[in-house]
Amino acid sequence: MKKSKEINTIPEETSEKKAGIFQILLLWIFIPLLFISAVLLILAKFADINVFDKAKEWTETLPFVSEKKEEDTGADNLVLEERVVSLQAEIKEKEAELFKLQSDFDKSTDEQDKLLVEQQRLVDEIARLTNEQDDTKKEFKSIITTYEQMSAKSVAPVITEMADTEAIRILANLKPDILAAVLEKMAPEDAAKYTTLMTGEQ
Repeated sequence: MKKSKEINTIPEETSEKKAGIFQILLLWIFIPLLFISAVLLILAKFADINVFDKAKEWTETLPFVSEKKEEDTGADNLVLEERVVSLQAEIKEKEAELFKLQSDFDKSTDEQDKLLVEQQRLVDEIARLTNEQDDTKKEFKSIITTYEQMSAKSVAPVITEMADTEAIRILANLKPDILAAVLEKMAPEDAAKYTTLMTGEQ
């Protein structure tokens, strides 16, 4: 009977020892660490220190972390440089396009100015020719009036001495009765010639 009681007490002692080790660890290590951490966080808060930023700085000083960061920075710099080169090339291309458009615009403006000058020159030329034509018409009417005031006997020999085109032009513009009188004073062959030419003109 005594042996069975001893056997039953052995596992209880072992479990008590196990519980005792965990309690010792909890009481002497974990709880003090938690207390120290809490005190440090409170002090950092009052000192206006960001614990997480400090931790980040400390981890960056570690050799393997800083090397990785340098590699990342190098890769980022390379990407940025490529982007900058690409953007600079795009800017140069846009500047070339803008220069070409400006050049085309200037050229079209110059051509438009030239066309306007030419148009004005033609308008002035037409006005001059119209004035000359009006003057010529006035002069011709004056000549016709002069011939109509002359006697038919005096007009007939003058007409026969002119070129046919000029003679026909004058004869065609004389009044009918004066024309008849002038033709009567001409030689028959001249009268026939001028009559035929005037008929052909009509």
